[in-house]
Amino acid sequence: MFAAFDVDEPESFGYCNRRKGETGEFPPVFVFLLRVRWMSDIDIEKCRITHYPADVLANPAEPIEDIDDNIRRLVEKMTDIMLENKGVGLAGPQAGVGLRIFIISLDATREGVKVFINPTVTPTTNELDSIEEGCLSVPDVHTKIRRYKRCKVAATDLEGNEFTEEAEGLYAKVLQHEYDHISGMTIADRMGSAARIVNRKQLKKLKKNHKKTQLNSGA
Repeated sequence: MFAAFDVDEPESFGYCNRRKGETGEFPPVFVFLLRVRWMSDIDIEKCRITHYPADVLANPAEPIEDIDDNIRRLVEKMTDIMLENKGVGLAGPQAGVGLRIFIISLDATREGVKVFINPTVTPTTNELDSIEEGCLSVPDVHTKIRRYKRCKVAATDLEGNEFTEEAEGLYAKVLQHEYDHISGMTIADRMGSAARIVNRKQLKKLKKNHKKTQLNSGA
């Protein structure tokens, strides 16, 4: 039997930095410098699962301007990470890369991987489902999250082709989950107060591990 969870309504699909309690956008000059840094500093071999509360998970990801070999290698690495961890979706920030990209494979196979570059996800209904979710970036935490039953995604694929798809069920849930990641949000940010109490020990452990990692890396 599932415990009763206090769940939040879905917020707008725009950026919301809940941890700081504010919404907004970066100044244009800062955005340009950030984009240059991300595009030039990606070390694909060092990409790995990034855990809450890492900064890359708390900030909106940057658009991809050129779909080049570096991005293709990133997709391959993200696919490896996702499959190794038995996931069905993975976003750039989860691999430590703050770019607007995510992949989904509902059957958890390499052949089933679909790539979404610079996606937008919008609801196509007001109906909501409350379904228990987990996340590779928030390990050992499960909470019920309210998601729209149906949504629409518009994105660019790895060949540079734009496409639009309607989604419902599991596909809609995963799209919204991954879109949260490139918008600077995780299930830890979306969970209600009761779920936060239930998962408080694990969230505290994740924060402690993150702090230890930062100290060891000299950050």
